[in-house]
Amino acid sequence: MKIAIARKVPASFASALCAVPPDPPIDVTRAREQHAEYRGALESCGLDVRTIAADETTPDCCFVEDTAVVAGGVALVTRPGAVERRAETGPVAKALADHAELAHMEAPATLDGGDCMRVGTTIFVGKSLRTNEAGIARLAEVFAPRGFTIVPVALPANVLHLKCICAPLGADRITLVESAPRDTFPGVEVVRIPEAESYAANVLAIGDRVLVAQGFPRTAELLASAGYRVVTLDTGEFRKADGALTCLSVLL
Repeated sequence: MKIAIARKVPASFASALCAVPPDPPIDVTRAREQHAEYRGALESCGLDVRTIAADETTPDCCFVEDTAVVAGGVALVTRPGAVERRAETGPVAKALADHAELAHMEAPATLDGGDCMRVGTTIFVGKSLRTNEAGIARLAEVFAPRGFTIVPVALPANVLHLKCICAPLGADRITLVESAPRDTFPGVEVVRIPEAESYAANVLAIGDRVLVAQGFPRTAELLASAGYRVVTLDTGEFRKADGALTCLSVLL
């Protein structure tokens, strides 16, 4: 059985990082309900969900994806681009240690896991405000010897992470927002997501099921037409903190 690492939502999540202060503010009670529904959806897909306790000193700690990149039996513990988030990595590394060989990242490298998208033996990595050249170099140092090809992708300043515009669907297929250049992902089959529903490009595929943010009917329809069993989830409170479905777990 595959394992999913998740982390509970702290009360301090109301102060999570966000590009624009949300109006209305984050509702922590509802965020916790949405997180429980998310974990339940992972379990219904056959995953063994391991949930780490929240840390009130790190408001964004539920966004575990940014703290590690896992591939080929190795977990690279990242050095997040936001200084406020660097204390998040320790508990996640501890949870991963029983399941993967650990590698680490040192200054000046920065990398957020949300900038990394694995498609087969290729890892596309966004060069963003959170992920720098040294972080990409460390990613290559860890994974290239294990048979992975690292492909950097330059992102505009208004795109937080690579997975804000795309996500893996299994095999050699991804979602991709209509405005993103198709030739950035050679040899990959693409399900184009309408610009008006760009947030929904961040999906989480598990076998033939795809978790999709609630409220984006065209995206759900496109994925169903592509042969997936679509499961919709409310991620509204996490969206207020610039988060989405893949942000909330690390899959092994």
